[in-house]
Amino acid sequence: MSENNYLLIDAAFKRPVTRTPVWVMRQAGRYLSEYREVREKAGSFLKLCMNPELAAEVSIQPLDIIGVDAVIMFSDILTPLIGIGTELDFVPGPVISNPVRTGSDINNLKPFNPEESTAYVGAILKLIRKQIEGRAPVIGFAGAPFTLACYLVEGGNTKLFSKTIQLFFDQPELAHQLMDKLSVLTIDYLNYQIENGAQMVQLFDTWAGILSPEDFKQYILPYITRIFDSLDKKNEVPRVYYVNGSSHLLPQMATCGADVIGLDWRTDIGRVKQQIGDKVALQGNIDPNILFCSKEIIQQRTKQILDKFGSDSGHIFNLGHGIDKSVNPEHLKAMVETVKTYSVR
Repeated sequence: MSENNYLLIDAAFKRPVTRTPVWVMRQAGRYLSEYREVREKAGSFLKLCMNPELAAEVSIQPLDIIGVDAVIMFSDILTPLIGIGTELDFVPGPVISNPVRTGSDINNLKPFNPEESTAYVGAILKLIRKQIEGRAPVIGFAGAPFTLACYLVEGGNTKLFSKTIQLFFDQPELAHQLMDKLSVLTIDYLNYQIENGAQMVQLFDTWAGILSPEDFKQYILPYITRIFDSLDKKNEVPRVYYVNGSSHLLPQMATCGADVIGLDWRTDIGRVKQQIGDKVALQGNIDPNILFCSKEIIQQRTKQILDKFGSDSGHIFNLGHGIDKSVNPEHLKAMVETVKTYSVR
């Protein structure tokens, strides 16, 4: 397939396609024994992220093993934060030992230079492009400012987001200052990826769904719009925006400048297509837990999603969230093969 007619890119821009393209969030990961072997060789998750040769190897594994239609660069949304002075580790989840909670903490964040602090990302993208020789497009990604802010303020994973909400609502001027700095980081980081070979970029805003539509409009939407407006190669490199738990935010998300909106599994893709499908392409959105079911159920549910969207272009098949580490790879193969055969136009 030539680089001018990738199914993924055509579907993202709602151009005619011969079938629905398919890839999976976290497709380079622990559900594959081949990944686990390379991860052990690297020594740690963070070392794997920063090793271009090994990161490129695990990025490409799902293309060869599962048969997906895209390669997503192996990395983590939090690694760029190291470049602004964040003390980050994974044990195994992310832990930030110097959280950001005051004005002085925000002022002390260093300027982000992707060529210095994430040079390994540029090397990973170049290696992937070289090694796959045009067999599939390469996806880059970043964490959105609010989601990055949640980790920075909370100091790692959380279920309450109490410190984040306290900062944003009690001290909105500090919140906007932090969001501004993280937006600049995200713009520079994604443009660096595009410069080094990313052919589609996805912005992960995992925690934005905790906010109401009013708060989303105030604290998030202006920054997401700014980021997408500032990315290079518009109309050539599609821009994807994903929010987990986003059903109440979809009308606003459709106005942010993304070419594609990623959906979690809690929404009916047919209804969402009627709601915002005239503005953007849609990505998703089968429940990740379906991959624990029998192949017959996986095939049935995959066909249901495809039927709900219909035969129009503008659909990229994906899970509604990242694949779980315990999934049998053969079950993912069954889903991918069903998409490829059932969606033929």
